[in-house]
Amino acid sequence: MISAVRTHCGKVRPSNQDAFLERPGLFPLYAVADGMGGHRGGNVASAMAVESLRMIDISALPEEAALAAAVMDANARIWQRQLHDLSLSGMGTTLTALWEAPDYLVLAHVGDSRAYRLRDGMLTQMTLDHSLVGELLRSGAITPDMARNYPYRNIVTRAVGTEASLTCDVLRADRQPGDRWLLCSDGLTEYAGSDQILSALALPLQEAADSLLAVALNGGGRDNITLLVLEVPA
Repeated sequence: MISAVRTHCGKVRPSNQDAFLERPGLFPLYAVADGMGGHRGGNVASAMAVESLRMIDISALPEEAALAAAVMDANARIWQRQLHDLSLSGMGTTLTALWEAPDYLVLAHVGDSRAYRLRDGMLTQMTLDHSLVGELLRSGAITPDMARNYPYRNIVTRAVGTEASLTCDVLRADRQPGDRWLLCSDGLTEYAGSDQILSALALPLQEAADSLLAVALNGGGRDNITLLVLEVPA
């Protein structure tokens, strides 16, 4: 795929705790990670998660088991690191990864960073948010309008490295020419709704990435912002 990446610390945070991965090759691999657990902890956790993905053999056809194993490795390494370094206690990270084969894609997902697909003018969120707000929305306890101002909307219910064990969502999706994909941290989706994402992804690739970043910054930029816009060549 063709890719465009943007990352920014935003207007409030002093540093950027997000990390991203672009691994071109025979079977390219992309990822976004949003670290948490304080200034140092967040940086360390997101970087360690991305580093685990660098160990995947991208000369082999993408497999769900191989991608899930890399996420589990990241979880184990981050968990053990914080047990041995109390200054990193409580650190963790979201992780959303996409591994590309000629006619399909494998996605792995933990946390509230998201993957979207734009196909034939229709935008679909391909991941489920592992967050308190996400669970309340799915149960019908709150409405989408209520979710936008919910006081605990930043609470993540599942993250890489915060516990000894982890459940990772893994799915396979078909790959079609002309598809656009978006991987992003919640620093974007805090401000960009489906309509804004759809409009931006209709632009040329680099303009799409610039437009999405501008939406987050103009909206307030209270969090770090990282996004990868990907396009399957027609």
